[in-house]
Order: sequence, then C-alpha cells, then structure tokens
Amino acid sequence: MMAIFLRLQHLLDSTRSVDFLAPLALRLYLAPVFWVAGMNKLNGFDDVVAWFGNPDWGLGLPMPWVMAALATGTEVAGAVLLLIGLGVRWISIPLMATMVVAAVTVHWQHGWQAIADAKSPFPPADIDQAMQRLEAARNLLQQHGDYEWLTGSGSFVISNNGIEWAATYFIMLLTLFFIGGGRYVSLDYWLRRRFMP
Repeated sequence: MMAIFLRLQHLLDSTRSVDFLAPLALRLYLAPVFWVAGMNKLNGFDDVVAWFGNPDWGLGLPMPWVMAALATGTEVAGAVLLLIGLGVRWISIPLMATMVVAAVTVHWQHGWQAIADAKSPFPPADIDQAMQRLEAARNLLQQHGDYEWLTGSGSFVISNNGIEWAATYFIMLLTLFFIGGGRYVSLDYWLRRRFMP
C-alpha cells in the first residue's frame, strides 16, 4: 500500500515541470475580464465619473474623476500586463484593491450570488420575487418573441449582482500575487532570468 502511495506521490511531484500552466490559465482568464471592464469605463468615462460621485443614485465616492481614472487605468493596464505576464505580482495589488472596492460599494448589499438561483445555499432575500420576474419574462418572450432563438446561446437569468464574481477575481489575483506570472510564458520570468540570475 505504501509503495502505491509513494508512486502516486512521485507522479504528482512530476507535474512540477508543467506548473507554469496554472498561473498562465489564471492570467488568460482574468485579462479579458479586466479589459472589458476597463474599456467599458473608458468608453463611458463621463457617466462613470458621475456614477462614482453621485451619492443619491451612485456610489458617492470622494474625488470621483480621480477614482474613475484610477479604476479605468488599473483595469486596462492590468489586462495588458496580465496577458503578457509583466509585473504580475505588482499589478495584482491595485487590481485586488478594485475588487475590494467593487465588492464593498457595489455588490455587498446584494449578498453573495452574482446570479439569482433558488437552489443556492446563499439565495438573496428576494429570491421568490426574482424567480417570479424570471418566469414572467420567460412567458412574455415565449408568447411574443422567438424564444428558441433568444435562448440559443444560453438561458435567461436574473442578475443578483452579489459579490461572488468580485470575490472570485480577488482570490485569483491573490493567487497570482503569491505565485507570480509563472515560468516560460511570462515576461517576468525572462526578465528575472536575464537580470536576476
């Protein structure tokens, strides 16, 4: 029995030769997430500034122009840096900060779930109303629209806008902060190899 365990452990240890795949996968997953978020902010920058600053229907943050510029720049630059694997540990810090701000100021009041799901262990307080709205929308679309075409790429959902995705991205960034961009397919690796042997 011990021999089998040792062989399995040796097999697991041999995967270290491809351990660069995990940080690469995290970077390739996160890069388009932050690119889209940053470009959406950039393309509607004046509206983002207004939303960041307005205490009645927005976030009511201080210095909204500065905050919007920092968030936009961090997300756009972060996407590029994650993609090429340059300064991965450094850029993870401000990206994690944007996720904390987003979770606390935008998503916290909606609970955990990003998408309302009655079967979740953490359903939102108004889950019954959310499911009624979803069913009403489905009925309207089935009666007055091409429902098969509309759902051809997925089903309709009710966005709960909870902290789930911000927390997930934060955890992925935290992982990159500790492990870096990985070997072979990041500029960090080659720069470190060249200048810090």
